[in-house]
Amino acid sequence: MSKSAAELVLQRETRVSYGVVPTYLFDSPLEQTSWQMGEEDFLLRGEGNHYFYYRRGEGVTVYRGADADLSEESLWLNGTVYSAIASMNGLLPIHASAVAYNGLVYAFTGVAGAGKSTLVAALARHGLPMFCDDTLVLDLSTPDRVMCLPGHKRLKLCEDAFALTNAARQEKVSQTYEKFYAAPAAGTVQRALPMGELVFLEEGPEVSLSQLSGSERFIRMQDEHQTAYLFEAARRSSRVDQFAHRARLAKQIPMARFQRPRDAARFDEGVAFVAEHVMDKRELSA
Repeated sequence: MSKSAAELVLQRETRVSYGVVPTYLFDSPLEQTSWQMGEEDFLLRGEGNHYFYYRRGEGVTVYRGADADLSEESLWLNGTVYSAIASMNGLLPIHASAVAYNGLVYAFTGVAGAGKSTLVAALARHGLPMFCDDTLVLDLSTPDRVMCLPGHKRLKLCEDAFALTNAARQEKVSQTYEKFYAAPAAGTVQRALPMGELVFLEEGPEVSLSQLSGSERFIRMQDEHQTAYLFEAARRSSRVDQFAHRARLAKQIPMARFQRPRDAARFDEGVAFVAEHVMDKRELSA
């Protein structure tokens, strides 16, 4: 299947080369693990003298200083750099992992450590393929619907998640990142699909899943994750435009709240509950 226009833009803009880059875009040099964004370019400094410079239409140039940690390079490229490029090209990255079913994307978001990747890995046992891990890029170019671009990151899991999901553990992500890559047991979907639902993961005494009202959806779209800051920096929009943007997302994306106890003994119960919901076997509670 041919790629969408948005996918082709990202493919072109995220191409990587190596060479000399600027050490700052504005008045002061970058501190480690910080970034600057101009109208046409973006600069990130990783640990040490490891720089990532993007200029619209020219792709990404990476500078590897003598102290650069190369095991972290793909994490920067697939994380902050990718989200910045998506944002600067009119796309919306959100902090979510997702599965696909029946031509729709079901995404799961929450605070760091909420279990997004673990849930997606476990849903593979119910035949649900992974759509993305950690970052979901939304294409808002069609006024009447929100499209999702297929994931660009490999699935990453903490050590204890493998026992819960039965996923096959692969190599360690990096020297300093305590996660391991994993192969999705039900494979991955690699074509753009419409958004079916965005589910917020929360801790609660019992397993339950309930719809969010329009006002709740609007409030939930006021994200404080790094991806949201990158998007707002790229848009340079007024408060009126920001309100309209969030109102559109709240209107066009069905959203729900999934609560479950963070108890390993009840993990499978929660996974089965979500799988049934995604496959339309369970009605949402009010």
